[in-house]
Amino acid sequence: MKTRRNFIKTTAAGVAGVSITNRTIDDWFNPFQYGSRHFHAFTKCLQFLDYDEMAEVLARNGFDGADLTVRPGGQVLPENVESDLPKVMKALKKAGIGSDMIVTNITDADHPNTRPILKTMANLGIKYYRMGYIDYNPKISIPENLDRFKTVFKKLEKLNHSYNVTANYQNHSGDRVGGPVWDLYYLIKDCDPQYMGIQYDIRHATVEGSMSWPLGMKLLAPWIQTTDIKDFIWNKNENGEWIIQNVPLGEGIVDFKKYFELYKSLQIEAPVSIHFEYDLGGAEHGQKEISMRLDKIESLMKKDLMLLKNELPR
Repeated sequence: MKTRRNFIKTTAAGVAGVSITNRTIDDWFNPFQYGSRHFHAFTKCLQFLDYDEMAEVLARNGFDGADLTVRPGGQVLPENVESDLPKVMKALKKAGIGSDMIVTNITDADHPNTRPILKTMANLGIKYYRMGYIDYNPKISIPENLDRFKTVFKKLEKLNHSYNVTANYQNHSGDRVGGPVWDLYYLIKDCDPQYMGIQYDIRHATVEGSMSWPLGMKLLAPWIQTTDIKDFIWNKNENGEWIIQNVPLGEGIVDFKKYFELYKSLQIEAPVSIHFEYDLGGAEHGQKEISMRLDKIESLMKKDLMLLKNELPR
């Protein structure tokens, strides 16, 4: 793990293209060192608050940091990242917390928003960013798709190295890249985990492999740099169709006891992002206008955090 002094040296002298004009390192520095098991809240559910209000909610409920949305429709729009992400970090620092991680829609090293996002997060001491999702092209074979995506990963790895940040691809249920997790191993097995990793999501892994998910987790373990936590049940809708229903932690299907035992045995030390995707009066969808009181949302968030802290102590 980097010390604060080493981080300052690296940031000031070695990160390509980073400028801290008219600012000191202390203006930007993350309140905690990255790389350990900090408990973050995925802040999509707090997008109805301003930066200071969001930071205060997280701090008073015991979170270490914010897993920030830096994407279209998020708290920070990609085109405004250079001006707005420092504002969010300033609010977090004021509240006594920080951020190891952000969520982006980055899938292309050459996209005009990619370098400004990486430059800004590196300048602010944020180590990890979650990539956007990649869809399979149905007009070509799966192997052909994977060979194309491998080029995407390698280009991003090279760019990440220049900024000393790490991209994480989330395993997500469905028919996109990362649904079966074996495709992620093919894409990432030749990548340096320091610059290209996995954001492991036990909820989505359980959806796709209720009994086999430990195999996939073991396979990806060397590249697991961040993790997601959430829970779900299968339920029937009004048409009698089986659907996934998100629920608070511990109320669903995810076998957290087995997951945490494996997590510890694999010696994974990664920042954790708790996702709040069950009913929060619209807040769970990132809506600005919501029907649930803030104190109720806070109590649910704190309950999930306490369960996680009890099951995965530091």
